[in-house]
Amino acid sequence: MKLFKLIILTALFTISLSSPIKADRLKDMVSFAGIRSNQLLGYGIVVGLDGTGDSSLNLTLQSMQSTISQFGLVVGTGDLSAKNSAAVMITADLSPFTKIGQQISVTISSMGKAKSLRGGTLLMAPLKGADGQTYAIAQGNLAVGGFGVEGADGSSMSVNIPTVGTIPNGATVERMVETPFINSKNFVMNLHLGDFTTANRITEEINKVFGPDVAKSLDKTSISVRAPSDPAQKVSFMSLLENLEVDPASPVAKVVINARTGTVVIGGDVRVTPAAVSHGSLTVKVNEDTNTTPGQTLYDDEGNITTTTDATTDADTDIEAGADKASAFVFDTGTSLSDIVDAINAIGTTSADLVAILEALRAAGALRAQMIII
Repeated sequence: MKLFKLIILTALFTISLSSPIKADRLKDMVSFAGIRSNQLLGYGIVVGLDGTGDSSLNLTLQSMQSTISQFGLVVGTGDLSAKNSAAVMITADLSPFTKIGQQISVTISSMGKAKSLRGGTLLMAPLKGADGQTYAIAQGNLAVGGFGVEGADGSSMSVNIPTVGTIPNGATVERMVETPFINSKNFVMNLHLGDFTTANRITEEINKVFGPDVAKSLDKTSISVRAPSDPAQKVSFMSLLENLEVDPASPVAKVVINARTGTVVIGGDVRVTPAAVSHGSLTVKVNEDTNTTPGQTLYDDEGNITTTTDATTDADTDIEAGADKASAFVFDTGTSLSDIVDAINAIGTTSADLVAILEALRAAGALRAQMIII
């Protein structure tokens, strides 16, 4: 216990001396196991719409009937109109350590025929987690960023999405999600981008600052950190821990190609071995004309047919082939990203040409990178 107190008191000074210039904070590189957000989902009714609701949707009418019956009123669905109401789904994220009584923001999305939720009010609706328990209650006026208008002739125009809105701080938390923070003897950090070198550097930096055997790498993604046994010291310890700065390892060299949009992203560590590339295009034109000679009929002096010839059709086909001047360039050993880009841009290639060149380099074994096509 005394050792941890001494470590925490001197850690800030040690961090300032040991942090690399281009390092990243741990809080930007890792997440802590068990400390995460939880998704909430609910169903409700939005009322007060200006004639842009679900109209005669049976689901909305049944929901309205059920809501009204809670106040001791008996009414049939035939007596109701959903013109000013809409059935909606409600989504929210419950952040870790959110306490009972605190408020969270919610997103409201139409699930019926509503044309707009602008000006609507969400009636009280429970928000449930994956375990079926109610964790929050949502209610309030919607803020809708989009709008839509429709003319008498059927023409319409919309800006953004008028069928989705939000209620800032529109739900009150009624149940907490327990986390292992207080009772855990060890914290497990998970790297956003798993890498053995980065995990080892983080472990070494933590042990350098807080003492030997405080951190231990479990694999390329997870690192176990021994926490203070006194719960009062855990917050201070976590504050120092997440602000440690570590220089992450260089990522694996990759070339990412989006085949649908033609977007090509080349990582900074991409290299090529000695290779020569020649890139050109071949153009073939085929022109075909049809010449028709009509038939002839010859008569003698007495008007009798002497000779008859049939019509003839001759095809005149002209084929022209030509090739644009091929562009060639040579990659030397250890050519970097900037060299590749400069060489390819110099010949004025399109994105399709760039993809073809990169695929050819990979097939030839000259591209030192992973190629990912999405």
